Amino acid sequence: MSLEELISTYGYAAIALGTFLEGETILVLGGLAAYRGYLELPWVLVSAFWGTLLGDQLYFYIGRAKGQSVLEKHRNWKSKSEKVFSLLNKHQVLLILGFRFLYGLRTVTPIVLGASRIAPVRFLILNIFGALTWTIAIGVMGYIFGHTLEVIIGDVKRYELWLFIGLAALGVLIRTVHLLSKK
Repeated sequence: MSLEELISTYGYAAIALGTFLEGETILVLGGLAAYRGYLELPWVLVSAFWGTLLGDQLYFYIGRAKGQSVLEKHRNWKSKSEKVFSLLNKHQVLLILGFRFLYGLRTVTPIVLGASRIAPVRFLILNIFGALTWTIAIGVMGYIFGHTLEVIIGDVKRYELWLFIGLAALGVLIRTVHLLSKK
């Protein structure tokens, strides 16, 4: 199966799953794949929107049901959860709208928000707007990145396999370094 077939067949599902779990790298790759014509940008954005929205809603309800015990179980989240609680007291609406843009706080924030007893409807409404903003910003950034590469490199087709592998590896490397720095 070629790279083009692989992306065309599994791309939207991979974007939805990737954004459900974390997201930036997979969405940038989705935007790049849309620029290259393997996927359609509107469907990349729809897949990413639903993935990130549902993931954060799930984490919110986990926080609502078992927030304190989850935070106590993950001791390495202590400093992050303290940052989130501090931001929550000062800028609740902005935090809910923009936590996806705060690297390293993306997963813990909805859990903390759920544990803080924010009203579920309030979180849902603000989460929808935040997810939409993040999806458009990061997805279009990946699309523009593809265009920029083509302007700089010229024949991107020759390098696209290595480009996709490199970007994916960079995402994994950043995530690994981030996880190792916690320990």
